[in-house]
Amino acid sequence: MTRHTARAFAPGNISGLFKIIPHDNPAKMHSLGWGFTVSDGVTVELARSDSPTTEISFNEKPIQFPTVSTALLDLTNMSFRVAIESNLPLSSGFGLSGASSLAALTAANHLLGLSKSRHDLAMIAHVAEVRHLTGLGDVCAQYNGGCLVKTKVGDPLAATVLKMPPTPIHWRYFGKISTSEILADHQRHQRINDAADSALGTIQSAINDGTTITFDDLIELALEFAETSDLLMDERVKESISKARSNGGTATMIMLGNAVFSTAPFPGSTETALSNSATHLIED
Repeated sequence: MTRHTARAFAPGNISGLFKIIPHDNPAKMHSLGWGFTVSDGVTVELARSDSPTTEISFNEKPIQFPTVSTALLDLTNMSFRVAIESNLPLSSGFGLSGASSLAALTAANHLLGLSKSRHDLAMIAHVAEVRHLTGLGDVCAQYNGGCLVKTKVGDPLAATVLKMPPTPIHWRYFGKISTSEILADHQRHQRINDAADSALGTIQSAINDGTTITFDDLIELALEFAETSDLLMDERVKESISKARSNGGTATMIMLGNAVFSTAPFPGSTETALSNSATHLIED
């Protein structure tokens, strides 16, 4: 039987802190850092198309999505109709460019019977992200799933899983931050990387010593990173962090977005949850 469509899911990713690892080769440029995948994400339905170019929609609205288009072109010269559905907003720090690309590749690989490995697909998605400056580390999280720390230079998909209990996450999005502008601003890189080195050193020391590091500890380190790196600038984000903390939660900025996540609810927040789910095919 000829298959006409394929579907895949990729989780959203929340990054708490990151360090930029520059490289002329997009397959070697990536980020170190800490973050985690959430139960919400993107569902992609993909079908072959007779159109000369791939057509993409996001929540039923046509969209130009160069990261996804590039990733699919790197997989095959065929054209597709790509329908992306998500209850998470674009350009808000949930890594939807990486999620959409990896889910689309997973669906296309199945639809065409290409037999590419999960690793191969994730690297194609990662390279597309780097080329379009839409992200440096989200695909790693969406490939692995869970609460992850990345400390290995030179391998964009390498991560250490930090086992955490299921945790409700409360978030609020205020507006877009252009990831491409941040990643293209080389004068900001050193400030970001210095702040990340301090936080990652603390996490790595705890791992090496066998010391317990809690989810709250990680969020506190991420907040310190957000402040020290000067990425935490939006007053609405600052106010929401303060309100979440006054409600008994730990909270920080979502990297990179004018958005907040917390372990406690705060005004205007929406609930999701830390999840160990990685990108996967949705079987019929």
